[in-house]
Amino acid sequence: MEATLTPLPDDVAALKALLAAATRRADDAEARLAHAQARESATEAVIAHLKLQIAKLKRAQYGTSAERTRHLLEQMELQLEDLEADATEDDLAAEAAIAKATSVTAFERKRPSRKPFPDHLPRERVVIPAPCACPACGGERLSKLGEDVTETLEVIPRSWKVIQTVRERFSCRDCETITQPPAPFHVVPRGWAGPSFLAMLLFEKYGQHQPLNRQAERFAREGVPLSTSTLADQVGAATFALMPLYRLIEAHVLAAERLHGDDTTVPVMAKGKTDTARLWTYVRDDRPFAGSDPPAALFHYSRDRRGEHPRAHLASWSGILQADAYGGYSELYAEGRQPGPVLEAGCFAHARRKFFELADVAAAARRRSRNERTGMIYPIALEAVQRIDALFDIERGINGKSAADRLAVRQELSAPLMAELHAWLTSQLAKLSRNHDLAKAINYMLRRWDAFTRFLDDGRICLTNNAAERALRCVPLGRKAWLFCGSDRGGQRAAVLYTLIQTARLNDVDPLAWLADVLARIADCPVSKLGELLPWNWRTSKV
Repeated sequence: MEATLTPLPDDVAALKALLAAATRRADDAEARLAHAQARESATEAVIAHLKLQIAKLKRAQYGTSAERTRHLLEQMELQLEDLEADATEDDLAAEAAIAKATSVTAFERKRPSRKPFPDHLPRERVVIPAPCACPACGGERLSKLGEDVTETLEVIPRSWKVIQTVRERFSCRDCETITQPPAPFHVVPRGWAGPSFLAMLLFEKYGQHQPLNRQAERFAREGVPLSTSTLADQVGAATFALMPLYRLIEAHVLAAERLHGDDTTVPVMAKGKTDTARLWTYVRDDRPFAGSDPPAALFHYSRDRRGEHPRAHLASWSGILQADAYGGYSELYAEGRQPGPVLEAGCFAHARRKFFELADVAAAARRRSRNERTGMIYPIALEAVQRIDALFDIERGINGKSAADRLAVRQELSAPLMAELHAWLTSQLAKLSRNHDLAKAINYMLRRWDAFTRFLDDGRICLTNNAAERALRCVPLGRKAWLFCGSDRGGQRAAVLYTLIQTARLNDVDPLAWLADVLARIADCPVSKLGELLPWNWRTSKV
């Protein structure tokens, strides 16, 4: 059957009316489409936001049972950023389309609530002049009823200035002696950089992972051309000036009775290639057992990973070392070691990870969906993860309590679980071949059982070495930006600045503000009062 077409009228006015009606219908259809798209984008953003909240809550409750969730959370946050931006664009497009329509209601998107701007930010009042006469009747007898204030957050671009310190010279008319005040202190002899500039330079390089060449490019765009070599001179001089604080932090860390230790790779320039060097960290953190001593992180650099390096770092130290099973620590644990014994405390996160990789059902499903080869999912590994997670559940309840309270709970609740775990691991090992992956994971714990059970006899010991791994996280983040160290001296300099910056962060101190104040005061500070400039003391004096 053929469709019958409605004949168009010959009258011009009728045609205009018909065209106007068609235009209105098209505008309404476009508005409804934009409305639906805006609603869909807003819904997707809300769903992504809720998924991120759920994932964060799961990580907070089951954090140690989710080895890869940190990277997943970062990806989800990036996805949420894009979805929120998409929703805003579609919302504005819908408003523009609905403004031309006649029968489509406006779309009201539920936006996330914004916190008030901080009180410490300065306020600049811009008053819009009120009319001098009533716009309705022209009367001039106006009375103020109040005011509405709209706050807009704005940023002032970074400003540069040159401080001219004038030192006047005077001559004595009686003895003809010429006097003049001393020159102001600069970190570099006859230098030119102020403490705030130096602090920014150091923090951008070692705290925000911005190499000096990128900083020099940004300075040039701001109208202050400075060569990379000139900036490097300032970094070297500032590091030299801060070395006394590094030594004080080193002494503070090595005065602890328990340390976390770990290391990570750092590429370093060699002839025509890069070598793999190491950055080591030793973290003092007594907060898990309500210790009163402030936390601190000590970094060292070495060209390789030979065991002589940790032995040299801890040559004068004795106590409890929480670390992974790196063989270079073995001589530290030797009986009769001088000046005292070093006791090994195992890391359950490392032990658990070996089982988790063999029981990662989700990863196997993802590989299977991509038609990739998947490994076996072992029920034994899954049960091992669950048994270790039961220990972590107990630890969450006693984190931050005194060592005596932690020890009492562990003796009551954790000791029976550890005994059951040992018996279960031994029985499972007897069923496996020697070279099986599960056998290797089980032997990792059984061969170091004394180290893994040491926490049952000492409430100060943590279950994991995560404190050291968190302190080292700045290094892999930096590697993505600066790629490699230029020399061994550069690696040593990085160890010094990482020590200062990470220690400030551990004590909830702004590293940039702290470095600026320290660089301004350290020249006039007596050696006996250098301790007042340490991050934990500096924060107390500022408050």
